[in-house]
Amino acid sequence: MVNPEATPQSQMPLKRQVVGFIRQQFKLTERRACRLLGFWRSTQRHHRKSPGEEKDLALKTRLRELAQERPRFGYRRLHVLLEREGQVVNHKRVYRIYRAEELAVRRKARKKLTVGERVQKPQVSAANQRWSMDFMSEQLASGWRFRVLNVVDDFTRECLVMHVGTSITGSDVARLLSGVLAERAQPTMIVTDNGPEFISKALDQ
Repeated sequence: MVNPEATPQSQMPLKRQVVGFIRQQFKLTERRACRLLGFWRSTQRHHRKSPGEEKDLALKTRLRELAQERPRFGYRRLHVLLEREGQVVNHKRVYRIYRAEELAVRRKARKKLTVGERVQKPQVSAANQRWSMDFMSEQLASGWRFRVLNVVDDFTRECLVMHVGTSITGSDVARLLSGVLAERAQPTMIVTDNGPEFISKALDQ
């Protein structure tokens, strides 16, 4: 067995030193030497060191902040938010940090809230302070179901959107809201539930 202390390449991994010694003494190829010793050839390759904590510290901090702001977002949507901020980072790196920081979305059983636990909405005093947006569902006599998207100004009680369709996607919601905003001022807030159309990527963008 080769003595690492007597070898000029003592900083190399031991398996790489052994293979190098065998090749030099018996004039063997790397493949042949690894086969005789029972080593994988991958042990002879240089393995890149993982990035240090200081390099990922800023990314970890910002990713944790975004995860707290958007608790239902997975790593892919958080990666989109990072790109919007101008950060150039690979999605695999985001996923590695996302898993290491234990930011994965946990599915929890939905709790039924009593009437007393509901938070009252603040009062509005002018138009466009708050809009409410929700779906209604109905069925025709033939059994065909359809949905109605309603957007209402909470102060004026004006119905800004009433769109009927058998399939209304997040892209449809974004398009309809864009049409309203072309004619009216932007509201301070829009109140919705957590329906798939309202938390979609299209509406978020």
